[in-house]
Amino acid sequence: MPLFNSQDILVIGAGVLGLCTAAELTRRGHGVTVVDPGGLNASGVAAGMIAPAMESAIDDLSPEHAALLRRARDAWADFAEATGVRLDRDLAEWRGGVVEVLAARLAALGFEHGFDREAGRLTTHEDWKVEPEQALAALSRDVRVLEARATALSSSGGGWRVETTAGPVEADQVVLATGASEAMAGLPEGATRLLALITPIRGQIGMVNERLTDHVVRGPGAYVAPMGEGCVIGATMEPGERSLTPDPDRCTQMLAAAWAVLGQTQRPLQIEWRAGVRGATPDGLPMAGTVGQGLHLALGPRRNGWLLGPLVAGVVADEVEGRSSKEPTLAPRRFI
Repeated sequence: MPLFNSQDILVIGAGVLGLCTAAELTRRGHGVTVVDPGGLNASGVAAGMIAPAMESAIDDLSPEHAALLRRARDAWADFAEATGVRLDRDLAEWRGGVVEVLAARLAALGFEHGFDREAGRLTTHEDWKVEPEQALAALSRDVRVLEARATALSSSGGGWRVETTAGPVEADQVVLATGASEAMAGLPEGATRLLALITPIRGQIGMVNERLTDHVVRGPGAYVAPMGEGCVIGATMEPGERSLTPDPDRCTQMLAAAWAVLGQTQRPLQIEWRAGVRGATPDGLPMAGTVGQGLHLALGPRRNGWLLGPLVAGVVADEVEGRSSKEPTLAPRRFI
């Protein structure tokens, strides 16, 4: 017998995309269960950036891609109020390096910004952030969470049966929000092929118990952002790496870059270094939507999981309810 059934939807994965999707479906009146083994995931190894302006400028994105990130940011306003996630809308800043190039890109894309050429400072109020720990707790508040690992799935009576380390679970529909994990046993061939396209990317950050800045400051090789009573230093992007053990050499380089960005003299700090692995698709956009009868993906946001969470959640929820996606560029089938 299944551990429980009668749930409309099972979401596998409790990172930002999984929990945002579960919260959105719950808001719409669906019965939702999230299956996740617990512990720190990639969404917790993050600064919680909701930063369409800086991300668009740094990656030199197309106007269409930048507009999508702006829509994703805008989706946070109502979503945060509904779920209890606290939004920080303070100033974001870039210092040094190719600051003139970034300023020109922001201007071309229509993002509000200020540029002090003499000081080498670029600022914007278009970028927001959340505190990942608070946000993950708020998103899971009204969602049933089964602390277990999903190991396999199979079709069952028009729905799905998911084997977990706590026992089997049955659901009408399943959402895979499994990050950069490999495909589990029993996935349809098409879904397995799509998951094989996702590249793991390790990101390393440092949690500091000192408040080194009162707003997000970015620059060549590092950023520093407020986090709780302290701050976070980040972040590496290491494609193909899956190790969750921080690399001392990379962390030392990132710390030196952070001091340079802040324009401060290095001094001893108490730092907890963390590593997490996120997933990226070939085009840098997430896979969000249906891949088969009652099977949906919410995967591969690269480093923009927190930015894209509510947008992906809305796309998946619409397709769960049988409506067409408002963001067809995110459809997983674009890679087939």
